[in-house]
Amino acid sequence: MKKDRVRVSKYMSYLLRHNPDGLVMDKHGYVNLDDLIRKVREKFPWVNKDFIREVVERSEKQRFEIRDEKIRALYGHSISVDLGLEEDDSKKVLYHGTTPEAASRILKEGLKPMGRRWVHLSSTTEVAREVGYRRTRTPVILEIDVERARKDGLRFYKATDKVYLCREVPPEYIRRVEGKGD
Repeated sequence: MKKDRVRVSKYMSYLLRHNPDGLVMDKHGYVNLDDLIRKVREKFPWVNKDFIREVVERSEKQRFEIRDEKIRALYGHSISVDLGLEEDDSKKVLYHGTTPEAASRILKEGLKPMGRRWVHLSSTTEVAREVGYRRTRTPVILEIDVERARKDGLRFYKATDKVYLCREVPPEYIRRVEGKGD
């Protein structure tokens, strides 16, 4: 059952983040929940509303939000949507988990959205480590000096308790805190 939730979640992420594929999406990224279910059923005929709600509620990464019988992805978009997120002014540091190769580049060039609309940052080193493990067995954890960056005009937004977003982070606000370099 968990394997099915993961497969459906990945397909929902694809539709809601990158390619609505015939779904009518409003400017905030919401689509009608019943329309999404019909679309998901093309690939997974056994899916129903309860299963979709279970995918949303059991997602540790809080990828989706259901509101007024509409659903959207909360982060990770490559398509243009206005998430309407509030600017965060409480965090002093955030983290980014990545590969050793990418870390070397990031420390020189900064963090960029790389095909997405936002740079994704993690609330803790543990969350950043999980993110890094998706791409490597030896993740590097980078710390972002959010307090200093904010004073210099950068803006950070809270997508979930674990995920924060920023347009980009120049290298002067980034330092390695865990993991080996190249």
